[in-house]
Amino acid sequence: MKELAPSDLKAILHSKRANIYYLEHCRVLVNGGRVEYVTEEGERSLYWNIPIANTTTILLGTGTSITQAAMRELAKAGVLVGFCGGGGTPLFSANEVDIEVAWFSPQSEYRPTEFLQLWVRFWFDDNRRLEAARMIQRARLARIRHEWLEGRLLRDSGFAIDRGLLESALEQSARNIDLVPSVTHLLTEEARLTKKLFKMAAQATDYGEFVRSERGQASDPANQFLDHGNYLAYGLGATAAWVLGLPHGLAVLHGKTRRGGLVFDIADLVKDSVVLPQAFISAVRGDEEQQFRRACIEALTRTESLDFMIDTVKEIAGCLGRAEP
Repeated sequence: MKELAPSDLKAILHSKRANIYYLEHCRVLVNGGRVEYVTEEGERSLYWNIPIANTTTILLGTGTSITQAAMRELAKAGVLVGFCGGGGTPLFSANEVDIEVAWFSPQSEYRPTEFLQLWVRFWFDDNRRLEAARMIQRARLARIRHEWLEGRLLRDSGFAIDRGLLESALEQSARNIDLVPSVTHLLTEEARLTKKLFKMAAQATDYGEFVRSERGQASDPANQFLDHGNYLAYGLGATAAWVLGLPHGLAVLHGKTRRGGLVFDIADLVKDSVVLPQAFISAVRGDEEQQFRRACIEALTRTESLDFMIDTVKEIAGCLGRAEP
């Protein structure tokens, strides 16, 4: 059998890969040249293949271990690996790119530097950095409008949103985004709109009264699923930043107290459009955590969320990085 070279493994672009894996109570190792995870069933060991060439991110939860050989193969294929708690949350901090995430990025000295150079050309200018944050928020609004009103996935799930109410909220937020004088005000506007979206989603699914709890303190299903799904979005955000060669510390919105703020910035592009409605749909449906995770990953894949993240960041880098100061 012909051995695949690392370049062959990367033939599938990250934006076109289909899988985010969450694993628990297993061992990840190399068996017969393939990366597999092993589970125990009585006296038997069951081996399951991981299609690393078609995988973006692997989250290792409770009771997992991974071999050096497996990490080597995952790095060759450009797969990000994260260590996390049970159910996918919380993601633990372990190195210098932390956002409460132990993202172990594949090491490569040959990734393109084009977008990093464009990004740093504007990043040190306060005004242009604020404009980059505005561009992220405008793209977020457009994505919410498309997925909530036109998206087939939500329509098929019976997510019946009040079109007029949503349009009004998005238009008001768009006007506010154009007028905010600082990143602090922009974060306030982001939170204000998200609070409205929570209320709309709860009404659209007949969830009942809903109050967003602090991260890690969720007691009801919708809050638990929101925490879980947001971390999946962070995984895609970290992947997008890695693909484009952007350090996580070069944030434009969330970087005041978090070195990994850029991952939060990028994840904002899809959290409210995909994760938020799916959390309420799954909660009302009575899904277990594994069922929600599967549904959320499918939604992120079918809406081409990673493609959207990468394309948006590239557009921002090109627009502001090539503009005259």
